[in-house]
Amino acid sequence: MTYLVFILIILNILILIAYNKKKIKKHFYKTKILEKDITDLHSIFNLKKVSNDLKGPTKNSIVKNFCITPENQIIGMTSNYESWIISVLSTISKNILEFGTCSGKTTYLMALNSDKDSKIYTITLNPSDADKIYKKNGDSKIAQKNIINETIYNKFLFSGEPEEKKIKVFFMNSLTFDESNFLDKMDLIFIDGGHTFSVIKNDSEKAFKMIKSKGVVLWHDYNPGKNSSKDVVRYLNSISKNKEIFKIKNTSLCFYQKD
Repeated sequence: MTYLVFILIILNILILIAYNKKKIKKHFYKTKILEKDITDLHSIFNLKKVSNDLKGPTKNSIVKNFCITPENQIIGMTSNYESWIISVLSTISKNILEFGTCSGKTTYLMALNSDKDSKIYTITLNPSDADKIYKKNGDSKIAQKNIINETIYNKFLFSGEPEEKKIKVFFMNSLTFDESNFLDKMDLIFIDGGHTFSVIKNDSEKAFKMIKSKGVVLWHDYNPGKNSSKDVVRYLNSISKNKEIFKIKNTSLCFYQKD
């Protein structure tokens, strides 16, 4: 009888751990980067007072947005809140660059919300080249596997749409991307490509060269405790000691504004 009670207690503990896995991870894997609300990071997100207990968006932060049904089974998409942040920043960006096109959701949002004469550059692997990607020493095996699994698109959500004319897709490995033609020209850069340490380091270092004064760099998937994001977390933690990078509250986005 005592043995049965012991077994039941252990099973209950395991069930509680399984159901609260995310909460437990958050307790043990806290962010090392200072968290701030988006309204504290950029003036375009300022709110207007509706009443003493309610604040709403200004016209500057009301944008075009859309959702995709789960049937598409797109991996690693930005949340609705994250998409809104990217969309709002796109309204004040003439030149935008994205590492990691995937399905083209964020690319499409950038095109929908930026000025008609804005230009969006996005970098993605050609599906036929996915098996040519090799893991470097120190890179996460899971992140490396995800690169291959997510490199399946050569048509995107913006394909065939009027906004496509604003978008230039580079089908290439970002490790070989030549940033010299874009130095100090980008208003907004979104880094959401390969999540191995070597790729996130490469993409970030090139982004710092391409971003112009007052421009913004965003990183996706800063998720302490998540195995597929551990190289993103490790890299951003290391450079945040010398660069003023903030984690945006209630998102997995990190934010940097030049100067």
